[in-house]
Amino acid sequence: MTEIRAYPDGPLLVRGQFDLLDENGDPIPAGRRTIALCRCGRSGIPPFCDGTHTLPIARPPKKPTSNT
Repeated sequence: MTEIRAYPDGPLLVRGQFDLLDENGDPIPAGRRTIALCRCGRSGIPPFCDGTHTLPIARPPKKPTSNT
């Protein structure tokens, strides 16, 4: 049995027997029976999660507002 669990603001955790394929249908070696798949798009090792989603997102500084 395969279980896929979505964590809020985190990865998809896949447990059990599964085949992981790329967009062309070619196998991607998972290397284990439990993997975390990135959902934020910022991972350095896609499609796997590397924990980058826990880092703050750099945002440009706010522009001062004029009250005139």
